[in-house]
Amino acid sequence: MSDAVLVLNAGSSSIKFGLFDISEIEPRLLCKGLLDEHHAKPGFTAIDGAGNHLFEKRRAPGDNNGDALLADILDWNNDYLDGGTLAAIGHRVVHGGRDFTGPAEITDKTIEKLAALTPLAPLHQPRCLSPIRAIRSLRPGLTQIACFDTAFHHGLAPPVSRFAIPRRFEEMGIRRYGFHGLSFEFIASRLAEISPNLAGKRTVAAHLGNGASLCAMRNGRSVDTTMGFTPLDGLMMGTRGGAIDPGVLLYLQQRGMSVDDLQHMLYQESGLLGVSGLSADMRVLLASADPRAIEAIELFTFRVAREVSAMANTLGGLECLIFTGGIGEHSAEIRQQVCERLQWLGVRIDHSANDQGSECINTENSRVDVRVIPTSEETVIARHCSGILRAQG
Repeated sequence: MSDAVLVLNAGSSSIKFGLFDISEIEPRLLCKGLLDEHHAKPGFTAIDGAGNHLFEKRRAPGDNNGDALLADILDWNNDYLDGGTLAAIGHRVVHGGRDFTGPAEITDKTIEKLAALTPLAPLHQPRCLSPIRAIRSLRPGLTQIACFDTAFHHGLAPPVSRFAIPRRFEEMGIRRYGFHGLSFEFIASRLAEISPNLAGKRTVAAHLGNGASLCAMRNGRSVDTTMGFTPLDGLMMGTRGGAIDPGVLLYLQQRGMSVDDLQHMLYQESGLLGVSGLSADMRVLLASADPRAIEAIELFTFRVAREVSAMANTLGGLECLIFTGGIGEHSAEIRQQVCERLQWLGVRIDHSANDQGSECINTENSRVDVRVIPTSEETVIARHCSGILRAQG
């Protein structure tokens, strides 16, 4: 077994992981899995690239010590590699701010700078940093590399990057950063693999999941996106409402709501959950006949279509629309509703292809290519880690 990289992608309640062989230029997935701290019996499961079960380890109920679970994964990886070397661990980090515009090896100074960005992503940043700190304690000599959701958008420039606020705040770093960059970077690479002609088209990629955003891209570059200074902006999401009149927030503060209460409401009580009053899970809402669920879905697809139109304005037209993310990849009904709202832009979908989850779902007479492309943030992180390790010799 050759050198390998372990990729950790920390979410709100679990950590996805992937183990990649980096002996060749393009990393090869060996296995992947999920570390779940909030399962009735915390632990982790692993499957191979074909989806076959490899391993599962569970701890006693309530034994959700995150450091111990990470130690379990590291120990299992050592056995699985069977003499191979774990060369590094790569991490998805949500916010890189102004200082981190590409992958970076993790040091004490790096952690300090990333922790300072916590107010810009209060739910995400601590979850990203927790396994980094734990592994520095468990394996202090092991190289760790951070890859940032904001990095793909670092080339955004005025007017796209700018807020209409006093310039002194922009000089402090208050600007539009954008997120889901690792996912969009993977989509850009897949478009180039499928067809250079396709990659050059005016494209909007829709990453639709519990978190959701759009990216306008051309020739593999981000030229606009819906998220801004924080992951709260833009589209309606599972528990986040997206763009909102700031006057609403001022009004709520004037009525006595604290900053902490506002933060909780904006990050955890809004979006699909807030409008439906039922669930943040699109699958639950699609299966429900409750009028509030139907209204939440309608608002979601309306907001997606409206923002696709705004991205098309930035691009000067729309030639390709990509659906990705948990909802984008798996919900034919949401794709259909969004595309129906975009017929005026020349979007036409083949309903049979859409229902089957085919990669290409547009009709022959559609002016816009419409595709469903599964994303892999872990693959992008493995590529960046491999690049850094090769550069170090």
